Amino acid sequence: MTEELEVLFEKLAKDYEQRKFADLRMILLDMEPTDIAAFMEETLDDKDQIRFFRLLPKELASDVFVEIDTDTQEHLIKAFSDTELKAVIDDMFLDDTVDIIEEMPANVVKRILETATPENRKQLNELLEYPDDSAGSIMTTEFVALSASMTVAKAFDKIRKTGINSETIYTCYVTDGKKHLIGVVTVKTLLLSQMTDIIAEVMDDAPISVETLEDKEDVAMKLSKYDFLALPVVDKEGCIVGIVTVDDAVDVLQEEATEDIQKMAAILPTEKPYLKQSVWSIWKARIPWLLLLMVSATFTSMILSGYEEKLALLPTGAVLYAFVPMLMDTAGNAGGQSSVTVIRSLALNEVEFKDIFRVIWKELRVSILLAITVAAVCFAKLMLIDRLYNTFDWTVAAIVSGVLFLTIVMAKFVGCILPLIAKKCRLDPAVVASPFITTIVDALSLIIYCSVAIALLG
Repeated sequence: MTEELEVLFEKLAKDYEQRKFADLRMILLDMEPTDIAAFMEETLDDKDQIRFFRLLPKELASDVFVEIDTDTQEHLIKAFSDTELKAVIDDMFLDDTVDIIEEMPANVVKRILETATPENRKQLNELLEYPDDSAGSIMTTEFVALSASMTVAKAFDKIRKTGINSETIYTCYVTDGKKHLIGVVTVKTLLLSQMTDIIAEVMDDAPISVETLEDKEDVAMKLSKYDFLALPVVDKEGCIVGIVTVDDAVDVLQEEATEDIQKMAAILPTEKPYLKQSVWSIWKARIPWLLLLMVSATFTSMILSGYEEKLALLPTGAVLYAFVPMLMDTAGNAGGQSSVTVIRSLALNEVEFKDIFRVIWKELRVSILLAITVAAVCFAKLMLIDRLYNTFDWTVAAIVSGVLFLTIVMAKFVGCILPLIAKKCRLDPAVVASPFITTIVDALSLIIYCSVAIALLG
């Protein structure tokens, strides 16, 4: 929080405590809904949140309600009268209402739908039928539709009439008599055109659109690619049924990035903020992967046990054991670097499975450069530092450094191809980042290390 916002929050809290509601409302009118929601959640208790929300101007209340977290929304809804709930719901855009409904328990959802108008209730039920990961689930049905035959003057008249209930009026969509999407036109284009011009003459007749069942992450990426403020959503017949706006796309990208980070950290994804999660929910999100990683460590134990007798026969067997953690950690870190880079590139559609050989060739060259550097530094460290507390000669240092070179190259190879293979198999690449790559790289590192050491020193 900025210092300026802290001062503002202190002023709001003081005015609220002193019941200076007129001054409070004047300040609130100049504030962003997100900041007001933050003030409510960080400063006020449950009872005061209800009282404070009722002080908000009507035109601001629904915008603030959208920004507060799910638990606070549920608490407020339970405290609302039917009239208050209807006023808030009716003033919200349909996509925001759908987002709230999806997070609420059944009894709260029932009450929201009962207070909605019959027309809104029908549209909400239609939107709720779309899969959670589809474009239909994040679109809004409130947009400006124009006819190709109308003049620019008539277009402005329609924007004035319908724009107040539309999420955006900057981009307008041109349809025929059967609601087929045939063009798109911006308000900028309309302003720069003559009032007598026909929409068909000034519109873009090759609009970019998405289908209702298209993955919402792909929709968000398309909005980012073309720098659109909104993207039309059409059904299988090409009829426009809604739009996805850039604010919804940002939410999707943030959710997907958070989910990928959680998976890469071996945590089951959750939508709740950290401080809103219970201890048990955090435990349930973390324990499955910890158990899997613990079991997967059995493979490394089996490998060490298989080579134990042969290593024990070597004069420097005990010393060789001491370098196992360093080799495994370095290899794991090297594999992690490659996997994270490829996973992020896959998420941004920068690479595809068909690019696998280009990726391997690039990572191979990078891994050789990195491996030479790390192996040289490792050899110097072993000879100058590790020999102070361990007894071994330069051949052991050379073997350890050489194996380190091989394991880095191997780890980079595994780290770059596994996410691509996972994507090809329709699996989430982020899932393979932590447990599978770590297990495979650790096992291969031990096999290479023990085999090379026994072959050269045995």
